[in-house]
Amino acid sequence: MVNSLATKHEQILAFIDSLTVGNKISVRQIAKELNVSEGTAYRAIKEAENRGMVSTIERVGTIRIETKKKENFEHLTFAEIISIVDGQVLGGREGLHKTLNKFVIGAMKLDAMMRYTERDSLLIVGNRVGAHELAIQEGAAVLITGGFDTDEHVKRLADEKKLPIISTSYDTFTVAAMINRAIYDQLIKKEIVLVGDIYTSKNEVVFMTAKDKLEKWYQMNEQTTHSRYPVVDENNRVIGMVTSKDIIGKDKSLFVEKVMTKNPMTVQKETSLTYAAHMMVWEGIEIMPVVGPSQKLEGLVSRQDVLKALQHIQRQPHVGETIDDLVTSRLDVVEDGDSPAIYRSVVTPQMTNQLGTLSYGVFTSFVTEASSRLLRQYKKGDLVVENLSIYFIKPVQLESMLEIRPRLLEAGRKFAKVDIEVFNEKVLVGKALLLAQLIDR
Repeated sequence: MVNSLATKHEQILAFIDSLTVGNKISVRQIAKELNVSEGTAYRAIKEAENRGMVSTIERVGTIRIETKKKENFEHLTFAEIISIVDGQVLGGREGLHKTLNKFVIGAMKLDAMMRYTERDSLLIVGNRVGAHELAIQEGAAVLITGGFDTDEHVKRLADEKKLPIISTSYDTFTVAAMINRAIYDQLIKKEIVLVGDIYTSKNEVVFMTAKDKLEKWYQMNEQTTHSRYPVVDENNRVIGMVTSKDIIGKDKSLFVEKVMTKNPMTVQKETSLTYAAHMMVWEGIEIMPVVGPSQKLEGLVSRQDVLKALQHIQRQPHVGETIDDLVTSRLDVVEDGDSPAIYRSVVTPQMTNQLGTLSYGVFTSFVTEASSRLLRQYKKGDLVVENLSIYFIKPVQLESMLEIRPRLLEAGRKFAKVDIEVFNEKVLVGKALLLAQLIDR
């Protein structure tokens, strides 16, 4: 039966979490075991997939996998390899949840190949049945390129050892490039700081319940010196926030639910730090509840925590390179006595669209980065873009030298307005106006 303190959705997620890694699950099985509808079971399985608890593989089904820690993102599971190379499982399905430590390309003689092939690695090789068998015996999985099959006795050995044999129609070079690209994307994800990396967990925060009286707010205020507290219901769901403004002049015997601000803004652990910063600056919020599924309280994040973390990020080296990283690294400042700031950059192949001219998205990144540097030069702090208007943009060819001239039109304590002109060989090729909220440093 469903626990009265948990929704059916939460109960299914808890059930999936309790399963042994490698177990197969299905919508019908969960619906039957937990006495829920197939629609509810399907939605919960999708949520589990988003959280990295399960993986759905074509022609195999949904299996429970090991939930990845952030520091282990660059290690892929065999299940993920199948998705990356559009593969088909020939044997060893029960080992799809396992994580591989490295992959080896089998383009050498058999004995040399085996020196590099070790336990928990992946051998990428063509139709060399002897190599398939030896790799499985060494404790490695096998990825067969070119769409080839393998012998039945090798498949049986893979089932016995619980090591996957996967077949893909792609050639070896393409497969290696695809896996490298996936690892590189994972590294970029790993670098993105999330609310979950900096929040204060529920055991360390103070909160109120809907049935607490205002008198308790005063007691908590004396103990903590804080004035804002999340309010939860009997199921630990966040239903409001209560602040000094809500309680001033009110009878201390009133229940909190009568005066609290309902439906407060919340974030999840998976929310990016920059998005949380934007919300807090935009709405003028000092503290936000961090919630899990069904709005259950998991902790708090303060504006101060967010700003400290953002400043720390800016000083860290990056491994994966996004478009913004590319723009930032290629943008050089030019000294000019007549102008406060001029920046230059060459248009590289990665910055172009399918027509071979400067991409609109990269143009936006140039405008934002130049404005951000200008404001830091004036010691105005970091910016969160509120509005960006591009008046016009002309095609700019590959390998052109861009000159970006931002000009501060107006700046207050909380906002700034910047006019940006972009030139190519002294010809105006773009013009934009940026309005930004300022984050105090």
